[in-house]
Amino acid sequence: MVTPTWKTSLSPQRRALLELMQEINFGRIEGLAIQDGEPILDPSPQVVREVKFGSENGPRPEIDSIDFLLKAQVVDLFHHLDRMVDGTVERLHVKHGLPFRMDVRETVGA
Repeated sequence: MVTPTWKTSLSPQRRALLELMQEINFGRIEGLAIQDGEPILDPSPQVVREVKFGSENGPRPEIDSIDFLLKAQVVDLFHHLDRMVDGTVERLHVKHGLPFRMDVRETVGA
């Protein structure tokens, strides 16, 4: 699969996940289902927002941009989803609107 590098090249599901991360800015997404490498946002996963006192807590300014070049962290996240194929991301940690790390439950030896 060719790696999309622009927002407009993403599938609608991946674009929705990108925008959710930009909306959260700091926090985590819990219980994110992945089917055929695509994030499933219906039903909605849980969002835990991190609030920083004396700091900007709103969404990222890029959320209103129609198109932009994706950061390496976003491309890396989608590579991992492609390899994961089906499953659940227990927690996807978001910092500055970007994926920072994720916790994935796996069955060993299956």
